[in-house]
Amino acid sequence: MKESTDEKPKGWKAYFQFSEVLGYFFRKKDPNRPTSFSLKMMHGVNKISILMFLIGVVYLVVRRLMY
Repeated sequence: MKESTDEKPKGWKAYFQFSEVLGYFFRKKDPNRPTSFSLKMMHGVNKISILMFLIGVVYLVVRRLMY
């Protein structure tokens, strides 16, 4: 059989890959991308909601492990 080159990582490592999230927070500014106030606010709200979600997940995991 032919092996696929698009194999997804298996195991626990697959659940702890934050490269896309970190890439969203720490990407370089693209001078060719149009900017507007609405777009900046949208990305700001997205970043806040991602952070709140991650803090909530950490809180639930810690709370579950403590009790």
